[in-house]
Amino acid sequence: MNNTPVSDRLSKHQPVVLGLFRIVLGLLFASEGAATVFGVLGRESSAVGEWPFWYAGVIELVGGVLILLGVMTRAAAFLCSGIMAFAYFTEHQKDGLFPLQNGGLASALFCWAFLMLVFFGPGALSLSGLFSRDAPQTAVQPVHGRTH
Repeated sequence: MNNTPVSDRLSKHQPVVLGLFRIVLGLLFASEGAATVFGVLGRESSAVGEWPFWYAGVIELVGGVLILLGVMTRAAAFLCSGIMAFAYFTEHQKDGLFPLQNGGLASALFCWAFLMLVFFGPGALSLSGLFSRDAPQTAVQPVHGRTH
């Protein structure tokens, strides 16, 4: 029987799960940007230069791809988190306080998910980790026991 605590068994997979989270998040965000810029996936494109939608679409597409690949992850995630906060407060907040009231649930979730990547980094499975001579960036390791 394995006496290793469940938290320890789960923690050893933290970098890979964080990397998978980053990949899925980047793909979802890039698809939002592609839909806005190119009018794919059942959405009409925004007119080139239309403020703020076309510019946000470009940031979503480029930032999503960077995050998906794990290149400049923290910087891209910081920018993407910021535009989602901007979207939430300028487009959604006026229609109600809570995301379920104002249609801003996706913006709020994207904002906080990207903010998490700013602090935790890309995890495993990133291009920056593959080509880096240093150890790959991974999630923060759990602290075991008490610190004094």
